[in-house]
Amino acid sequence: MSAKLEYPAARRDETVTNDFHGITIQDPYRWLEDPDSTETKTFVNEQNALSNPYIHSYQHRELVNKTLTKMWNYPKFGCPHKRGPRYFYGHNSGLQNQSVTYMMDDLEAEPQIFIDPNTFSEDGTVSVSSKKFTKDGSLCALSLSSSGSDWKTIKFINVETKEYLPDVLKKVKFSCLAFTPDNKGFFYNCFPSAADNHEGEEVDQNLNQKLFFHRMGTDQSEDIICAEFPDNPHWMSAASVSDCQNYLLLEISESCKPVNKLYYYDMRSHGSEGFTGLIPFIKLIDKFDAEYDYITNEGTVFTFKTNLDASRYRVITIDFENPGPENWKTLIPEHPTDVLENITCVNQDKLIVIYMHDVKNEMYVHDLATGERKAKFPLEVGSIGSLSGRKEDTEIFYSFTSFLAPSRIYRCSLTTDSVTPAIFRDNQIAGIDVSNFETSQVFYSSKDGTKIPMFIVHRKDLPRDGNNPVWLYGYGGFNISLTPYFSISRLLYLKHFNGIFALPNIRGGGEYGEEWHKGGKLDKKQNCFDDFISAAEYLIQEKYTQASRITINGGSNGGLLVGACINQRPDLFGAGISDVGVLDMLRFHKFTIGHYWVSDYGCSDNKEDFEYIIKYSPLHTVKEPIIGQFPALLVCTADHDDRVAPLHSLKYMATVQHVLGKSEKQTNPLLLQVECKAGHGAGKPTAKIIEEVTDKIAFMALTTGLEWRD
Repeated sequence: MSAKLEYPAARRDETVTNDFHGITIQDPYRWLEDPDSTETKTFVNEQNALSNPYIHSYQHRELVNKTLTKMWNYPKFGCPHKRGPRYFYGHNSGLQNQSVTYMMDDLEAEPQIFIDPNTFSEDGTVSVSSKKFTKDGSLCALSLSSSGSDWKTIKFINVETKEYLPDVLKKVKFSCLAFTPDNKGFFYNCFPSAADNHEGEEVDQNLNQKLFFHRMGTDQSEDIICAEFPDNPHWMSAASVSDCQNYLLLEISESCKPVNKLYYYDMRSHGSEGFTGLIPFIKLIDKFDAEYDYITNEGTVFTFKTNLDASRYRVITIDFENPGPENWKTLIPEHPTDVLENITCVNQDKLIVIYMHDVKNEMYVHDLATGERKAKFPLEVGSIGSLSGRKEDTEIFYSFTSFLAPSRIYRCSLTTDSVTPAIFRDNQIAGIDVSNFETSQVFYSSKDGTKIPMFIVHRKDLPRDGNNPVWLYGYGGFNISLTPYFSISRLLYLKHFNGIFALPNIRGGGEYGEEWHKGGKLDKKQNCFDDFISAAEYLIQEKYTQASRITINGGSNGGLLVGACINQRPDLFGAGISDVGVLDMLRFHKFTIGHYWVSDYGCSDNKEDFEYIIKYSPLHTVKEPIIGQFPALLVCTADHDDRVAPLHSLKYMATVQHVLGKSEKQTNPLLLQVECKAGHGAGKPTAKIIEEVTDKIAFMALTTGLEWRD
């Protein structure tokens, strides 16, 4: 049994309250919403001073770290993509903090370093979050993030000379990247009213995003606003240029709901002097009724992927000369069971179509003109990680991965209707025999009888004796699907702790289309938690494990999942790890980009929404178990997380420690860990990732009885 910890005393101000539709709710830790206050910084320091020594007390922590580092140290290749006359690809030699972008004149040429983000900072915390080339491949725009922040700085590089241009764009967040066809201008989004300091640490709402036009060679202060929505401050937009280079498309969204408006502008009607004001876009689709995702166009006939009257998506064509909905045509109808995930036009007349069938990818070639299916790619059970290929390319590259195999890169010519992909790069890990492990997929019943798929990965010789440790991971939100993917940290858990990794594809995700998503959002959000709880019950019932050996884990919306489930069923889990979770469900919409999540969660400002939100909001449902104690809990956040602000984790842990920390029976640790110079997760350097994973495994070892085996 663990020794009881003494928790720091956090000030409670019980005079701070909110009235929600006649119900008074206390918010005694409101002061933790200010990240710059001395009191908040002291709270964070005291929490780290408690959690870090506890985690570092694990006797095999250094062994875990050393083994993890060794396993991580293998070459990782990304998919090549052709831009202009050159090929580009990402590569990490093994332990580099950031992957390096290389370029080649052809696929047989000697690679040259194009961009090495490891030179941008000493600790590897500056990353390239995205990049965009001109059509001819002569210029490249880089979107740079510091310490994992969603705030970006855009810089430009001459591809031939590898020299940076003087143009620098700031206050950029959730932005498109689009060059004009003549390479003389650039479209991007920014929040011009954002503060100049603390980028990544502030919690202010992100409102009134605007689309700007930047004339290359000029200062950002001269940039022109091309689109804005002052009457709708929550709206955000993204501009892109059509394959033919004649049209500027503008997608407008108001939330995370998979719907968008669609405007366009014929740039041939524009003079060469550049854009000087608001662009007179034609409003092709001016209501938020469905999602319209541009694929390609032949003249005025545009091809879109849409969920209009098709929860699993279909492909339609719209002729801009006859744009009325009555003239729209279905090119590829909705599949009766499978979700159309992605579609790309290659070799002028072919569509590469990726479907998801029971959470596993299938890929086909279709004819652009008729929609007819021409060929099927030979895929094993797993996921397409990435795919590169454009309309002018005669071949594609794609990566394929699974729970037990790192990404393998394939190359495939599309000059004929048949497909014969060949291995282009094979990411292999030396010294690890994955043939000792196996993956299975089961379908279990949730509380309401709905069948939920779940992947289970473990050693082939695993005894079903009800005593194996389980890492149960979930998400369940925002139409996001969790398909099979490779993870070194989970392989270590399987190999050296004889563990089981389980991934249930709970409702709220997109695994079976929009209806699956709707089944776990708004007033049906409880279905997500019921699905996840039922997964744990299934694993116990089938003798994989027992409650005390289950660690539940999830990040962001998955962090909410952990908080809600551990509050509702503390008897069912041995430990929980909530990463950068949304935990204050009554106030999430007031910070950073939180207002965008109302489409999934609802909003406490509305009485009907408040009535179901208050029932599961982790911050507001912490209570001491009647029997037994609360599971061990590790809540992780980062100081530069400007998507889900750290205040969620801080307020939740202050509440957990207040309610449970003084109980004599509560010997399981209740810990908060706040990482410095890190954000929501993207762009995190390898060194930080390895340390973070080491800490999580150490925590699981200390709290669920993991035993190291060589």
